Parts: sequence; C-alpha cells; structure tokens
Amino acid sequence: MSPTTRIVIIGAGIVGTNLADELVSRGWKDITVIEQGPLHMPGGSTSHAPGLVFQTQGTKTMTHLARYTVEKLLSLEKDGQSCFNQVGGLEVATTHERLHDLKRKHGLASSWGVETHLVSREECIKIYPHLNKDLVLGGLHIPSDGLALAARATQLLIERTRKAGVRYMGLTPVTGIERAGNCVTGVTTPSGTVSADIVISCAGFWGVELGAMVGVPIPLLPLAHQYAKTTALPSLAGREINTLINGMNAEFPILRYQDQDLYYREHGDQYGIGYYGHRPMPVTAASLGLTPKHVDEHNMPSRLNFTRSDFNPAWKASQELLPILQGSQLADGFNGIFSFTPDGGPLVGQAPNLDGFYVAEAVWVTHSAGVARALAELLTTGQSTIDMSECELSRFEEVQLSRSYVNETSQQNFVEIYDILHPMQPKESPRQLRTSPFYARQKELGAYFLELGGWERPFWYEANADLIRSLPPEWKPVPRDTWSARYYSPIAAVEAWKTRNAVAMYDMTSFHRFEVSGPGAVHLLQRLTTADVTAKPGSTIYTLLLNIHGSVLSNIFVTRLQDYLYQIGANTATDLAYLSREARYQAQRTPAQWVQVRDITGSTCCIGLWGPRAHDIIRPLTTDDLSHTGLPYMSAKRATINSIPVTVFRKSYVGESGWEIQTTAEFGYQLWNSVWKAGKPHGLVAAGRSAFNSLRLEKGYRVYGADMTTEHNPFEAGVGFAVDLGKKDDFVGKAALARLAGRAPERRLGCLTVDDGCSVVLGKEPVFHRDRAVGYVTTAAFGYTVGRPVAYAWLPSEVAVGEGVEIEYFGRRIRATVSAEPLWDPQMTRLLESPSPTSELHTSVKSRL
Repeated sequence: MSPTTRIVIIGAGIVGTNLADELVSRGWKDITVIEQGPLHMPGGSTSHAPGLVFQTQGTKTMTHLARYTVEKLLSLEKDGQSCFNQVGGLEVATTHERLHDLKRKHGLASSWGVETHLVSREECIKIYPHLNKDLVLGGLHIPSDGLALAARATQLLIERTRKAGVRYMGLTPVTGIERAGNCVTGVTTPSGTVSADIVISCAGFWGVELGAMVGVPIPLLPLAHQYAKTTALPSLAGREINTLINGMNAEFPILRYQDQDLYYREHGDQYGIGYYGHRPMPVTAASLGLTPKHVDEHNMPSRLNFTRSDFNPAWKASQELLPILQGSQLADGFNGIFSFTPDGGPLVGQAPNLDGFYVAEAVWVTHSAGVARALAELLTTGQSTIDMSECELSRFEEVQLSRSYVNETSQQNFVEIYDILHPMQPKESPRQLRTSPFYARQKELGAYFLELGGWERPFWYEANADLIRSLPPEWKPVPRDTWSARYYSPIAAVEAWKTRNAVAMYDMTSFHRFEVSGPGAVHLLQRLTTADVTAKPGSTIYTLLLNIHGSVLSNIFVTRLQDYLYQIGANTATDLAYLSREARYQAQRTPAQWVQVRDITGSTCCIGLWGPRAHDIIRPLTTDDLSHTGLPYMSAKRATINSIPVTVFRKSYVGESGWEIQTTAEFGYQLWNSVWKAGKPHGLVAAGRSAFNSLRLEKGYRVYGADMTTEHNPFEAGVGFAVDLGKKDDFVGKAALARLAGRAPERRLGCLTVDDGCSVVLGKEPVFHRDRAVGYVTTAAFGYTVGRPVAYAWLPSEVAVGEGVEIEYFGRRIRATVSAEPLWDPQMTRLLESPSPTSELHTSVKSRL
C-alpha cells in the first residue's frame, strides 16, 4: 500500500503507539491515533501491566515477537533512562514434573535462538537469594528477559511519532465506523468523522465492541487477573540498584513460580505478585462505560477492585517460596483486565468480511512491538518478517467465533496458562461440536478422539487392539517415554501395517473443502496458484498459494470438476478468507469475472480408502471404472457407489493406492456401512490420524503451518515441483520465484531418521550439527514401515544427506541421520501402478491378514 494511505489507529496503548511508530519509520504520513482515555494514561491494560517480558514461548512466532519487543524497548530511552530493565528471568521448579518440563523449554529456546540455562537448586539460590532452598529443585535462567516500563514507552512513542506528524486525539471515544460497500471509509467520533482508507483496532479488550460496530466477530474475552504489592521490606531498602522511573526499581530477575500460577517482580523495596490461580473473572468491556478524563495509577477502567479471598492461596504460597515476605502485608492489590482468546494467541490481520479493517488485539506487552512491526510490514510490503499464520484473525472456524465458545475456551486458557500442556492436548470442553456422519460407527469401534477446529478426529480405534499380536516382528511398536506416549497408542502400528499391506479407511471429513465457481473461477485460480489449472475437467493439481515475495501462504489441491467449477482441498479457514477476498477484489475490478467461493466442508463427508486391496473392495460396489485406467492418479470423477452419488478423487496422503470418496452428509452413514461391509473379507480396518501422520511423513508430504510457513519459499521447502514458471499466465509471487530459481537455498527442509530406532520426538526440538544448534524439528512420528522414528527439520543446506546430527529432547541428545526422501516408494510405483498381490512388502505378511 502507498505511504499516503489514510490510516486511523484506534487505541493509544503499547500496541497502537508502537504501530504508529513502525509505520512512520517506513515513510507513512497520514496517521491518526484515536484514544478514548487521556493520552498520558489511557486506562487500558497497558496502564496497569506489570511489564514482565519473557521470551521463551511455545512457538517460534511468539518467541520472535517477544525478542523484537525486547530490542525495541531497549532502544527507547530519554535522559539516560531506558524503557527496559534487562534483569533477566528465572523460572523455578518445585516439582519433578516442572523440572523435567524446563528441559523441554530450554530446547524450545535453543530452537528459536534465545539463550537460556538450566540451573541447579544452588544456582537458583545464587541468582535469586530470597528463594526457599528447601522448596526449589532447579530452574531455567533467561539472561535477556526483563521488565518493560510499558506506560513510559507509550509516552516516548507518542512524543516521537507526534514530531513525525502523527495526529493524536485523546479523550475521544469511537462511536461508529463508516463504510461504503465492503470497505471502511472512516471513524466516527463526537467531534466528527475522521476519513480513513484503513482502520486498525488496537483497542485491547474493547476490541469486541469495535468489531461489533461493523459486524466483525472479535474472538477475545476480557478477564480480570490479580496483582498485588507488598508493604516495604526493610531488607530491600537502601540498595544501589538500576533506578528507572516512577520508583519501579529492580535488581533481581523476574521470577515465575508456575507450579502455583504465580510470578514476581520488585518495585523498589516492595514485591509485586501476579496470580493466575484464581477463578476466571470475565468482564464485559461495554459495562465499564466511558473512560473518565482523570485516570491515574489507582483509578482506571481496566483496574477493578481487589478480591482478597481469591488471593489468599497465592499469598500463602508466596510466603513459602519467598520467606522474606513473612511478616509483611499486602499494601495494595487490584484485579486488572487482560484479553484472552480461544487458543491463547493474539488476533492480528484484516477482517475476512470487511476490507480495510484490521485488528491487533489480545496482544500483551511481551509481544507488543513485535506485533506492531509485523502488521506494519504487512501493510507496507505485503509480508511480515515473522510468520503470523498462528495469529491471523481469520484462523478461527465459524463455530469458534460464537460468544459461548469464546467465553468458555478463553476461560479455560486462563486456568491453564501456567500448566504443563502436551502439544497434542485437546480441549476438554466444548466437545462434539462437529462430528462426521461416521461418528456413531467410529464410537462403536472404540475410536479415541482428539479435537481440532471443533472437529472430533479419530486417532486410533480400540477395535484393532487384538491385531497387535499379529504384527510381524519388524512392525512391532517400540516402547515410548512418558511424554511421547501421551495421546498415543501402539494400535497405530496395526493401522499403518494394514494400510501398507491390506487396506484401511480413514475419515477425511474434517479436511477443508471449498468450491470455487463462476465465470471468473479459472482466472482467479490461475492468478493465485503456482500451477496451470486450465487442465480438462477431472484433473487434480497440487499447487501453492504464495505472496508477492514468493513465500508460501498455503499448499492446496485444486480439482477441476466442470469448466467453471473447482473444488479446493485446503488447510485452514485463513485459506477461505484469502480466496474469498481475492474473489471479491476480482469482481470489483471486472464484474463479468465474478466468482463464488463457498465452504462445503460441513455439508460433505469423505472416506480415504487406501491400500493394496482397496480395488478389491470398491470393484463390486460400483459399475464406474475407478481403476488406474478409468481414473488415473491425480484425477477425479462423479460416480455411484452402492446407489450413493459420490465424487471420487484418486490421490493419497499415505503413499498407497486408493481414493478419497466424497459425498454429501446425508449419505455419509450409508457410505461408511457399504464400504465397511464390502471390506471386511479383505482385512479392512478403520484407521486414525496417528497412523495417517506416520505414513504421511514416510512419504515426505509437507504440512503447511508446521513444515513450512510464510517464512519459507517453495524451493527450500522441497515443494518446488509445484511451481510452473513456464505457465503463460502471471501469478502472485511468480516474479519473485523467477529471481529465486537460480539461487542455491541457504537452508532446506530435510528428512531425519533416528539412529537408535526407538527415540521418538514430537516437533520443535533443536537440531545440532557439530555441537552447534543449526535448526529445529517441524513434525515427527514413528515410521512403522521404515522401522524407526522420522522427523522433518529445517537445516543449513551444507548439512548433506548421510551426515549425522543430534536432536535435543528433554536435555538428551539423540543421534539422527539426514536421509534421502521420500523414505517410502520414491519411484511412486504404489500410486501410479495397479497393486500387485505379489509385492514384497505385503507378501511377507499375507498369511497373517
């Protein structure tokens, strides 16, 4: 976008002022910031935030957002006084479970490039002498963490951006957001309307109300969080320490006691105590009324009355951990409002249903400058340096936008904020929101379900447990450690074995399916995808969505069903938002080239039927030719199976011959029954996601959002084959890829196999080469066909196939080898040729089936 675009930012807290600063530094001129409170202290979450900035996060994105925030705050100073006190951070463990988990967090930090140190009990006491040495078992020290003076930083940013021409309107509530058609045009205030081409809501927990003005659901919930200060402690008085502003002095690291949901920081000779262990206290922002003209440290809309009874357990636990507090009292306390979301992440990006309306909400001080930079980069260049997929406002499914869902899941995130959570751990509630028509049959087979996007997805079936005894020795599952054994069953080995040697059916219903139709459908997809989609109806093409820099936005399957009708196999709701927005733009430019993009996921269902005996099952159920001759690989056709109208796609995520068989939801139950009955004489089993993920990795198939993101281009991600630079039509990112095509990538996504054949990793672990952290694992699973764990990892290109590396897992180094890929069927014979009953793999176990 042009720097002359008129921007209105709503909210002058730490996010809004940082965003104005980031835009100004990139040459943007016409910026207005509107704040309902007084500019010296707006009264939102920034005004009371305790300022802890800890960089060791569960994802690369959140870690790097925090890292940039530290850099930015360190650069903000005036009169020799900084906005960041880099005292470091210390997380202490008082349970063996927490101590073990700190090893995992140390690994995450190594993956994302943050210096951390696992420290003993004695080292913890040396770093933080006030700790109870009889309670602490060990800790994790992060030297570059520290304390942000968020309110001071906000004032310095206002001062700096004002000098650059940014207009600030304090004590000015927003009463409406104007629009023309599907675009914002301005912001209404009691003083009149401020015209705008882009409106960005940085209003924190008030964002829900702003979104409601224009029909944009903002899935966040304001929740009160307790914070208290002690009376002055004589032993902390009289120290010569780093004096910052407003008496917020600190010498010791920020301290987190996550076993009791607590954190601590110094305020000169007082202690500040934050507590997440109390009951969730939801707040409706609209009930707070207008921010008054007078706001100070003790009187602001986001600071609610302290509920002492909720804090009593925290005070007792604090005095046990920090005996220095015994004999002191609580001098002050409040319940401060923060924003929580269904998955705990920020909300950033353009509204799917309103052009020009952006948000940067549910952003804590820890990530404030990082989010501001990312959004400024997106507006300026079309791509942020840090992948923001997991923060996208559009990432949620429709059911996840309902207020009941947001309220329940956001409160659950509050409760679990300091818990040790497994990466596969599902929500306990709400459940069974979205089930396929096969759900009743799956329950009968003892399906173990995990949830994603509201969908119940079977991971294995207890009905297959008895078959573990029938497994050949080379297929027997290996023992696992406690962590990797969670949300896992050895039954997955049976289901993988059956898929490779007989046949298995998978529920593919929850995979996103969109219809793209209309006279402009061909033009839209030609312009957005890296492949030529003008092939005849019945063709399926694996292709990519890119941004203008050639970075991957998504990988999708495009099937041309009719001349002006396509079906898209996509990844997330963000794909739907992107395709719909681009279709809207196209229709605005050229009305005759209109396109309809429709999500058909919930109205359809799908069975994946794969394995050497899949043809034996389907042949008697249909008169349509679904053989390799009648339906070649990567093609689709309408057909009838046992009187049920279906669309059959010959493609495979697991590397075995077969089909995805799709029908409307009304026929789903009967489709399952028909295939199940016909398949039992051939050894058919139902199989779940655990086996599916294992087989996928053996075949080398990438997953967007984990294996590759917007930080990667197709050539380094190993999907350059999906790019057709000879395509006659231009497409988004083509020029950038043409420049990249002649260069050797500096990094690549490579395949690792674990040398000991049994040490399973789960993803995000650091990878070491010659004792130096050089990359990280993306996705991993045990490869049952190859008989050892498999992991994909980002590595420097100079680490060649055949070289040894090490994966750090809970502090232990596991040797692995960079392997040629794919590990399974590199010649594609299993997919491109008719299955042979004498193939070496399944002949060896034929008698057992």
